[in-house]
Amino acid sequence: MRNMASTADIVETRLDNGLKVLTKEVHHAPIVSFYLWYRVGGRNERPGITGISHWAEHMLFKGTPTLKKGDIGNLVETHGGSWNGFTWVDFTAYFETLPSQHLDLAIRIESDRLANALFDPDEVESERTVIISEREGAENQPFFHLHEETTAAAFKVHPYGQPVVGWKSDLRQITRDDLYDYYRTYYTPNNGIAVAVGDFETADLLKRVADAFGPIPAGPSPPPIRSEEPPQEGERRVTVRRPGPVPSMLALYHIPALSHPDAIPLQVAASVLGAGRSARLYKAIVNQGLATRAHANADARKDPGLFSVSVTLRRGAETTAAEATALREVERLGESEITDAELAKVRRQVRSWFLMNAEGVSRQARLLGQFEVEHTWQTYTTYLADLEAVTPADVARVARTYLHPDNRTVGWFLPTRQQRQGRRRRQRGTS
Repeated sequence: MRNMASTADIVETRLDNGLKVLTKEVHHAPIVSFYLWYRVGGRNERPGITGISHWAEHMLFKGTPTLKKGDIGNLVETHGGSWNGFTWVDFTAYFETLPSQHLDLAIRIESDRLANALFDPDEVESERTVIISEREGAENQPFFHLHEETTAAAFKVHPYGQPVVGWKSDLRQITRDDLYDYYRTYYTPNNGIAVAVGDFETADLLKRVADAFGPIPAGPSPPPIRSEEPPQEGERRVTVRRPGPVPSMLALYHIPALSHPDAIPLQVAASVLGAGRSARLYKAIVNQGLATRAHANADARKDPGLFSVSVTLRRGAETTAAEATALREVERLGESEITDAELAKVRRQVRSWFLMNAEGVSRQARLLGQFEVEHTWQTYTTYLADLEAVTPADVARVARTYLHPDNRTVGWFLPTRQQRQGRRRRQRGTS
């Protein structure tokens, strides 16, 4: 075990088996949050096994030789804590937040299921129904289909174009052996990051972590992601026609990874466009009666991600007018610099978001872990300074560089006529 770095009360340590440990003492209350992150998510999947990262996450709650199904939740809640797990494109993570005197329980749970998850065949089959039902529940939302189809069109090569929940055809065919092999490939100490934030003494915590995780052997390095999305050379378009209340638009632009210097200026650009009622999209589209919702987001990830502009139309609004107005606002970002007042407002908004997520021990642990998976935990300590360094000229430059038509995929959700007519008939019948 060796210390690697220390900044702003955050200590990075590496066990001999490769497990990275990030610790931050916070003594405001007798609480500790313990996370275990794995560098595996949708980006690690291939056609035929989409959704397997999410399914494997579910299986780690189904038992080990010493923790039966349901024991994790019961034990944590009995000791006054909370727990969960989640999967996204770049990561899978698990956490327990507990009174600090019960920290050993969290360490025991995570070290046990890292090495000893059972993947019982009957539980695998039972969970297949749960996973498919989860996907079908999402399919009831029109925007789910729009996002899925537009993202798949935006990415021709990179696995980011696949849904994290998985394609239904894959979920029907993934086997117990597929899941267990995937678990053994990616759930290794050298592919993990333990993050602890709260009321503990660092030296004591590190000894406990080393005692529990140290005997688990390192595994082979996981397979590298070799897919690299080629530059887009012209606008792509997608139309989804399904039952639904009103049309929606989603425009996606390729942007660089979180590690790139342009990531934070692009986040500022997204906030200028779509953060709140004073943002440009809201004023241009919602206030003018074209839409009920307009939003923008810069989703910087481990690999190059997407800048999104989404609009939900008001009933009866013209799709052509709404699209032209939204995309015109995007173009304006690159034509002239944002005002000092706009930049100051965005800085306040983003700073408030960051500080809010740095308040509780669980939020801090989540932010540290996600930054480490997607780039480096040091981003936690430099983020606000990097935000303050963004200038109006930076925002205009990144808008011209990335937010142009040839780098854009536009998707439309258009409700089917039959569904809308049926809804009107039902309304007349009940009036």
